Amino acid sequence: MTASYPQHTPGAAAPEESAGIPPLLRGVMWVAIGALIAGAILCVFWVLLSPEGDVIPKAFLTIIALAAFAGMSLMDAQLAPRRTSWLVLVSMLSWVLVLLCALTLIWVPAENVFVVVKVWFFILIVLFVQLTVLHQRIVWRAHRRHVTGFTRTLTVITSVFVVALLFMALVPLTLPTYFDYPDMYGRIMVSLAILGAVGTALIPLITAMFGPKRLAAHVEAARTLPWPTYRDGVTPLPMLPDGQPDFDALRTGVPSPGARSFGSPPAQAPHHPNPGPQHPAPPAP
Repeated sequence: MTASYPQHTPGAAAPEESAGIPPLLRGVMWVAIGALIAGAILCVFWVLLSPEGDVIPKAFLTIIALAAFAGMSLMDAQLAPRRTSWLVLVSMLSWVLVLLCALTLIWVPAENVFVVVKVWFFILIVLFVQLTVLHQRIVWRAHRRHVTGFTRTLTVITSVFVVALLFMALVPLTLPTYFDYPDMYGRIMVSLAILGAVGTALIPLITAMFGPKRLAAHVEAARTLPWPTYRDGVTPLPMLPDGQPDFDALRTGVPSPGARSFGSPPAQAPHHPNPGPQHPAPPAP
């Protein structure tokens, strides 16, 4: 009779390792993979049907954009365990938005717009998107310090204004000559910028005024440490006007002037000086 032992194969641990990936991180990775595949298919479609002759430079720039997006997606996946769930998702969606804007800048024809101008527009796109993500991190972190109905509503409205301002700024940067932007378009952007700035300033201001105050370090340390007592181990020492224990009372048995006593100090044995060596009495006759 022979006993059969389970054999370990290299691929046996793969399902267990993949099962340990958080669902949100797995979804973010699939978003990155789907964006890469969709971007590649869209670029192939433009290559086959584009009437212009400068296809090779655009294809080279497309490969660079896809490789950069893959690198940023990998970096977000590495930083995901140290971030909150919503920040992981928002960061990945921001890079997907940057990739879409980059592909549009590369392949959509724009008359009288040079390559250097397009590169500058792309830098501005990345800067605006990442500044928006940073703004959301700061605003929602300040909101968590003092959560009320008013602060939550103010934070949501401010976020809507900032995100709307971002999309309105990305459209002329991505399609500079595709639309005729009227003067009212710029006025709406300025209005959104003012409202977003006011909301961003109000959130930390309200938190500082009505939120919980931080105590001083020595007060927090005094609360965590036990209050000292007399030598009997029961009666607490008096408290000085500055909030510190009266250690002189422990030495002298009398509270210092101005100290607040929590009980009468225990009676101490009277202190007698050393009488010196005693001579034995002489024996009785």
